[in-house]
Amino acid sequence: MNSILLFDFDGTIALGDGPVLAYATQVAAALDDDHGFVDGIRETLSAADGGALDGYDAVRRAAAARGADARMLSAAYLASRAELATAAAPITAPDGLAAFLAAAAADAELVLVTNAPAIRIDQALDALGLAGLFDRIVTSAGKPAGLDAFLADLPADARVLSIGDIWHNDLAPAHARGHATALIGGFPDPDATPTYRAADFATLIPQLDAWLRP
Repeated sequence: MNSILLFDFDGTIALGDGPVLAYATQVAAALDDDHGFVDGIRETLSAADGGALDGYDAVRRAAAARGADARMLSAAYLASRAELATAAAPITAPDGLAAFLAAAAADAELVLVTNAPAIRIDQALDALGLAGLFDRIVTSAGKPAGLDAFLADLPADARVLSIGDIWHNDLAPAHARGHATALIGGFPDPDATPTYRAADFATLIPQLDAWLRP
């Protein structure tokens, strides 16, 4: 039986508010709102609440309330991704992640599955010290439906653990198929029923090790 670890990108292996604030800044420019919009997003991120799935969803909701349409949001998001892992959108890796991935490679296939486009993903992984540590990278995944389709294509005997910060997108499809899940930090979700839960990746490592080597 082959073991597979699935990792989300934003909020899971790429930490920090930089990319979300870069997105908010691009939206603010499109709305001709230099200060109030971004400041509001900062407050939302600090509270990690308000009904949003994550920071990106918080930006979308706030922008829609001010009249932004899907085309404007898409353009702002793509512009912000062009800044990923730069001074305009800094990111950091979780403590212990690189060492964990290097050690886990002997026991599992390591797959990065993200809804983000491929824009600067390689540069971001390099900046995070994670270049070359994933066996497969799936961008523009279209989670949650895209994750369910990905899981459906795996061998019937695959042993899967999906790791992410958004229950609905990153974990619920895996849970529905009977796979293990690990929820890290993130915005609160009363519907979440993960196999493992931790505030940060370092705290989760012992549970992942136990799953990999039962």
